[in-house]
Order: sequence, then structure tokens, then C-alpha cells
Amino acid sequence: MYTVMLKAKLHMARVTHAVLNYEGSCAIDGDLLDMSGIRENEQIQIYNVENGQRFTTYAIRAEEGSQVISINGAAAHLAGPGDRVIICSYGHYSEAELDAHQPALVYLKEGNDVSHTSNAIPVQLA
Repeated sequence: MYTVMLKAKLHMARVTHAVLNYEGSCAIDGDLLDMSGIRENEQIQIYNVENGQRFTTYAIRAEEGSQVISINGAAAHLAGPGDRVIICSYGHYSEAELDAHQPALVYLKEGNDVSHTSNAIPVQLA
């Protein structure tokens, strides 16, 4: 049996572009892809913090150091420049892999600069 677990997260990325007439996908700064472990053409989930939209697409590489987060194709109707989004990828892990699994969490600040990284989400307090 496999369990679907969070593999990687880019937290509070700022959308820089929305290109409707593109064949699809989400272009992400190559440095952020490498840091998070999200691979080109990997399925990703995008959660728009501004309007609650949630959608699935795939990642493509934008120029390293560009700080680009571009929502392309039909998804450009769901997120636009300036919106804050959370970008997640998930993986299927065997029971043997679960104990050692830690997601790659990349927290971003304004301008899509990295604030910090982590491998654990803090416990939510009451």
C-alpha cells in the first residue's frame, strides 16, 4: 500500500505573470524548483490564497534567479499577477518510506525571495 504525502511546498509565492494564450502549466524560477525538489513536468497543485481557487497543472522551468511564478493557459483565469499562492507537489510513499519521509518546504517573502526552508510544518496551536 502507498500513502500520498506532501513532497514539496513553495509557501506564499507571489504570481508575477498570467499568460492566457500559452499551452498551459506554471513556470517557476529554476532555483526554486531545485531548492524544493519539484521537477519539470511534475504535477503540482496551486492554492490561491487571495480568492480560494485550487487547481492542478504541471511545473515548467523559468530562468534561474528570475523569481518568476507564471500561471499559464486556462489557469490564468484563476490567479493573476500579485496573487499569493501555495504550490505543492505530492508523492506516493511505501510504508517503509514513511518513517524517513520529510517534505521540502520553501517559505517565500516579497519578491519571491526565500525567507527560510524547513522539513516540518509547525504544530497548529488551539
